[in-house]
Amino acid sequence: MIDIAANETNTEADAGHGISFGEAFLVWLRVALLSFGGPAGQIAVMHRILVEEKNWISESRFLHALNYCMLLPGPEAQQLATYIGWLLHRTAGGIMAGGLFILPGIIAIMALSYVYAAFGNVGFVEALFFGLKAAVLAIVIEAVVRVGKRALRNRIMITLAAIAFIAIFFFNVPFPIIIVAAGVIGYFGAKSGRPEFAAVPHGGGKNAAAIDSMLGGELPDHIRPSVPRALRVSAIWLLLWLVPIGALLIAFGQANVFSQIALFFSKMAMVTFGGAYAVLAYVAQQAVEHYHWVQPGEMLDGLGMAETTPGPLIMVLQFVGFMAAYRDPGALSPMLAGTLGGLLATWVTFTPCFLWIFLGAPFVETLRGNKGLAGALTAITAAVVGVILNLSIWFGLHTVFRETAPVRSFGLSFDMPVFSSVDVAALILAVAAATAIFRFNLGMLTVLGGCCAAGVLLRLLGVI
Repeated sequence: MIDIAANETNTEADAGHGISFGEAFLVWLRVALLSFGGPAGQIAVMHRILVEEKNWISESRFLHALNYCMLLPGPEAQQLATYIGWLLHRTAGGIMAGGLFILPGIIAIMALSYVYAAFGNVGFVEALFFGLKAAVLAIVIEAVVRVGKRALRNRIMITLAAIAFIAIFFFNVPFPIIIVAAGVIGYFGAKSGRPEFAAVPHGGGKNAAAIDSMLGGELPDHIRPSVPRALRVSAIWLLLWLVPIGALLIAFGQANVFSQIALFFSKMAMVTFGGAYAVLAYVAQQAVEHYHWVQPGEMLDGLGMAETTPGPLIMVLQFVGFMAAYRDPGALSPMLAGTLGGLLATWVTFTPCFLWIFLGAPFVETLRGNKGLAGALTAITAAVVGVILNLSIWFGLHTVFRETAPVRSFGLSFDMPVFSSVDVAALILAVAAATAIFRFNLGMLTVLGGCCAAGVLLRLLGVI
């Protein structure tokens, strides 16, 4: 923030790349409004617009930034937008790009939360979300396939993904341990010269992109690593993040729902890696089993909301915060408490994302071309595929089966479906959604709309 005062909003003349702040605003707004389909779809949108259409950033620099963002806790697509916005227009550009990326989702999820809280038990609304769950399951499976095709290019990458899946699904190994182990394997694999750990290739892109032309000569001041600047950035963003939490704890104590929301989602922002797909299993376990804020089916409803709106899938956490405060409003009206709870969850979730980028990006820029780092990030990408597969199975269990039974023995820790509790209508609808996506290549919004309509029809027919 302090850098903003020091000509952070450079004009096109002195930025060195000819892209005005106003032009960038319109492009980032367009990216935000088209950011459907989870991180895979959002990254694809940014790649198409920024690399191929606008030629603002080269292929290699785009992937370098993406790999760093995948290493961070939080939503990689939003952090990637912040990173590229920072490259273009410094801190102000990063705030604009990252903020615009989540603004449409904040508004849309809040509106849908109002509807869900007020009418969620009405048959028509339940039918809509029944259809959404089936479509979301198919979309998550598609994400596994899409990311896997790009990341699992050889047997070693496939093996890493398989080990990551087994570790997190069957043995409940924490994701940070998986990510660190994959990174270490990738680092030493690349250092040993193994070609399997080379950076993931990606088609398209042009030479002499705007950012790369700007950085071809003397590096701008904001690109150069600086310990004093790093300390200033850390102080400012930590205050923005932690002061509201401290104020809530002092005013209400730890037992208050707003204090719990602030602490829980702040902890999540620090320890959950791999984006929304990886974070949801952790959130579901805590929010459903420990805090009792939402039910398992409501987590799927919330993800359905996030899937139907632009912005990161991690916006589902705003829905969780809304429902938590809505059900424990204290002296406030339930809707007002829910609004504040949802906005609080969003604030403590995304404020750290700006900290990670503004603090680490200058140092990461100096590591471009480092073979060991590239190998580590490539292996991490493969491990994330296994985590996404874990999530798709978790969703499948709670969508297709009405009951699951915990298995906790011989070191194993997972949920086994109760096959007699299969929901035939949900199974058929999920298969139909997957067929529409994989066989007929229908768009995500078309599939979501069709499944919602099918849910309403099934309700009218008395099937659900």
